Amino acid sequence: MVKIMTDTASMFTPVKGAELGIDVAALTVTIGGKTYRENVEMFPEPFLKLIREGHVPSSSQPSPGDVEDMFRKATADEPILYITMADGLSGTYASGCAVRETMENKEYITVLDSRTLCGPEGALVRKAHRLAQEGLTVREIVEQLQENIKSNKSFLIPQDFGYLRRGGRLSPGAAHVGGLLKLVPLLVQSESGRSLDKAALCRNFTKAVEKVIDGFKRWGVDERYLISISHADTFEQGSHAYSMLSNAFPGAALELNDLTPVFITQGGPSCVSIQAIMRV
Repeated sequence: MVKIMTDTASMFTPVKGAELGIDVAALTVTIGGKTYRENVEMFPEPFLKLIREGHVPSSSQPSPGDVEDMFRKATADEPILYITMADGLSGTYASGCAVRETMENKEYITVLDSRTLCGPEGALVRKAHRLAQEGLTVREIVEQLQENIKSNKSFLIPQDFGYLRRGGRLSPGAAHVGGLLKLVPLLVQSESGRSLDKAALCRNFTKAVEKVIDGFKRWGVDERYLISISHADTFEQGSHAYSMLSNAFPGAALELNDLTPVFITQGGPSCVSIQAIMRV
């Protein structure tokens, strides 16, 4: 049977993955001069505390050594399908491919770029696991996942202009003006999946979510989709977005998640991601 493997960008923790027989490689964050594996050695609450104390974090792909240890288990009877977060947004896919090339058993290892992250990546992992249990081959599983991958749409609403300025993600001038006017930026994942591009600058959080809803409707999101809302210690806004999207897409499946340290690193405290992927 095919063995499914993923990274913590999928919202799977190593513990949760182990319960299902899924191997999970932890992405890493560096903060305060120390490097940690997320959801193993560092968790959202203490991570946010360090950020609020003024520390600026960085993130990286899983340790090649950890990936190699997991790859080593691949055999003809139990080949591995490693589903990674979007190439371009992280070096995880490229690193996985590089490690694969060093393995003597590489013919039994497949690395798949999910072209997404967070909730949609988790949905792909769950589907792959189900198909593996049904006895499908790696090739058959990948073929079935491709249509889901093509349907992915992702938005990010960062809200801490000071954090974006300190991390170099926004110029001091833009951060000052945005913070002064209480504007809310909206970012959208590019068609290639490799970058987050500016979509709009909104008057408030509700207007930003309305823009997301308009985009989803334009792209044909309906009851066939999973809509995933994830937040960084801003449950009230995450719940507000959940309610708006539930009303806009009454037949869709919805979920509300806490963002992990790696994504808090990218979007900052109080950021909210809203994503959709075909689930059927």
